[in-house]
Amino acid sequence: MKKVMYFLVAGIFTVASCTSNEKQGQETETSTTAPVEETAPATQDANEMVISLNAGDDMKFDLSEIKVKEGQTVKLTLTHTGKMAKTAMGHNFVLLAAGVSLTDFASKAMGAQSTDYIPAGSEKDIIVHTKLLGGGESDTIEFTAPAKGSYEFLCSFPGHSALMKGTFIVE
Repeated sequence: MKKVMYFLVAGIFTVASCTSNEKQGQETETSTTAPVEETAPATQDANEMVISLNAGDDMKFDLSEIKVKEGQTVKLTLTHTGKMAKTAMGHNFVLLAAGVSLTDFASKAMGAQSTDYIPAGSEKDIIVHTKLLGGGESDTIEFTAPAKGSYEFLCSFPGHSALMKGTFIVE
C-alpha cells in the first residue's frame, strides 16, 4: 500500500512540475509580445489618417483605442499576424454605428458564417468593415470618419468580441 501511495504522490508531483514548466514557457513566450497600445500609431495630415491594426492567433487587437478627426479620410489596414486559417481563427474589423450594441451585434454575427460573420440586413448597424482574414492576410479599407463621438469596433468571428474590441473616437 505504501508503494502505491508513493507512486501516486510521485506522479502528482511530476504532473505538477510539467504543468508549471509549461506555464513558465507560456509566460516567457507572451512576455516577448508587444503590450497593447492605447492609441493608434498613425500617419496623419489634416485630411487623412493612415492606421495599422494587427490581430494574431492570441485573439487580440494591438490597439484598444483609435482617434481620428471628423470628416477625415481614414485608411485602415488590418493584418492577421497569426498563422491559423480563417475558418479556425478568422479576424475582421467591424466599426459599429452609434448606439448599436456590440453584444447584440456579436450575437447576430455568430449565425452568419456564410457571409463571413457579417449578418445580412445589418448594413444600418455598420459604418465599415474589412473582409474576414486568415493568418498572414491583410485588408485595407478607406472611409470618411463619421460625426464626432465614440463608436465601438470588434472582430465579429464567433466568440472573439469578448477580447477583440475597442473604441473608435472621432474628435
